[in-house]
Amino acid sequence: MAVIWQKKVADDCYEVRSAGNSIRLYKNRVFHSQWNEQRPLSNGVWDLLFLPALFVPAEQVRRILLLGVGGGAVINQFTTLLGPDKIVGVELDQMHIEIARRFFSVDNEAIELIEADAISWLSQYRGDKFDLIIEDLFTEKDGDPVRVAAADEKWFSVLLAHLHPKGMLVINFEGGDQMRESAPAYLASMGDRPDVRYRFSQPSYGNSVCAYLGQECQVADLRRRIDEVLTLFPACRAKGQKFKVRRIT
Repeated sequence: MAVIWQKKVADDCYEVRSAGNSIRLYKNRVFHSQWNEQRPLSNGVWDLLFLPALFVPAEQVRRILLLGVGGGAVINQFTTLLGPDKIVGVELDQMHIEIARRFFSVDNEAIELIEADAISWLSQYRGDKFDLIIEDLFTEKDGDPVRVAAADEKWFSVLLAHLHPKGMLVINFEGGDQMRESAPAYLASMGDRPDVRYRFSQPSYGNSVCAYLGQECQVADLRRRIDEVLTLFPACRAKGQKFKVRRIT
C-alpha cells in the first residue's frame, strides 16, 4: 500500500493511499472509504449502506440524501450501479469534500456536495423529499469511529419528515446493541409507516446497518438484484459478497 497524498490540518491527519486498483481514505488512522471502479462492491462497510437500495427497483431510488460523505465511495456506487437523478451529500469536513472530488472522482451533474453540519442542515431543510436517506455520521476517537448523532425520537422524526412515504432510511450503527437500543425511538416516530426493518452486517466489521423500509420487500428480490450487479462486474463476483441480512421483528 502506497501513500499518494497526505495533509495535516490542525490536529487531523489525512491520507489517500493506493491498494492495488483501489483508492483509500484514512483520517487519523481510521479507514473511511475505498473505491475501485472495477469492484464497486468490495465487501467494505460502505457496501452495507448501498445494498439496501437494491430491495426496490432502480426507478424507486431517484433522489438520494447522504449525510456523511467520507471519500465518496457510496456516492460512486450509486452513480455507477443505479444512476439516480440527484444525490445530495452533506459533509462537515471540508477536506473530505476536497478529497472526494480530487481522488475519488465524485463530480458529475447529478451530485451536489454541501459543506455543513448534517444535523443542523437537515433540521432546516425545506426542499423536495428524498426516496432514500443514508445517515452515516461518524467522527474518530482514540483511533476508532464513533457516531455523532443520537438515534433518538427527535432525530428519527427529522429524518422521516424529509422522506417519501414509501422511501427508505438507512442508518449506520457502531454495533448491534446500539441499533437495538434505538428501536423504541424509531417505532415511536414512524407514524403510519409499516414496520419493515432489516439489519445488514459484514463479518470483517462490527457495524450494524439498519434499513427502515416504507414498504414490504423481500430478501429474495434483494439477492436477485445483487446477482444482476455481479453479472456486470466479474471482479465482484470472484470475491463473493460476504454480508448478512435479516428481518428485525
